[in-house]
Amino acid sequence: MVRATRQPGDGDRRILLVRVGADQSPPGGVFNAPVDTETREFLYVGIPETQPAIAGWEHPYAQMATKLARMGTPLPASLRYRNMHLDPDFAHCTYGDHGRRAAQLARLARGDMVLFYAGLRAIRERTLVYALVGHLTVARSESAIELVDPSLNVHAQRQTVPADDVVVVGTRRGSGRYARCIPIGIFRDGAYRVRHELLDAWGGLAVKNGFLQRSAGFPRLLDPDRFLDWLAAQHVRLVRRND
Repeated sequence: MVRATRQPGDGDRRILLVRVGADQSPPGGVFNAPVDTETREFLYVGIPETQPAIAGWEHPYAQMATKLARMGTPLPASLRYRNMHLDPDFAHCTYGDHGRRAAQLARLARGDMVLFYAGLRAIRERTLVYALVGHLTVARSESAIELVDPSLNVHAQRQTVPADDVVVVGTRRGSGRYARCIPIGIFRDGAYRVRHELLDAWGGLAVKNGFLQRSAGFPRLLDPDRFLDWLAAQHVRLVRRND
């Protein structure tokens, strides 16, 4: 069972950059949630769930169909009768993971941050937009199997909860989905990467050349205070909902 191993005061604030949401890979549902590049309005759509949930805790894709249609994006027939792995859960300010990534989450302490980005599909241009979509300011991390209230996160809502799954619980204030996404990516050097000017503004990212496609571990921001100054200048409005 994974336990949190870092305590406040053990070192500098940590910020992990985490890719979430449906994408073009088969595990990601072969689908991207829509974004309006003029207003930066977007929908958050999770990847497909692969494990059976406790009855009553399912998160069906069908519940997104009307909202997707309003943005001119039909729900693919392949997802119509499937459930989402709704993680992060912005309504409850939680995020869970397993394996190597769970070990990274377990080392987070109060005041650290989990920063989320997603690959979204522009509704007019049909181009892919990599953008920040929300963050959690860490209150605590704990084993999913010990989470007292399973409504908080999908990792605790499965019929079988692995002992090494870890859930980060965010602070009630300072956590949530962004009302408007913040585009950060560009296709260069054969992959989607953080734009050079943002890497400079953030003080760097612990991954080669700002790589944004999925990886085995979460890259971290090299200068958290510098990034937080940049984020404050974006005047982000946080909302506690999942759509």
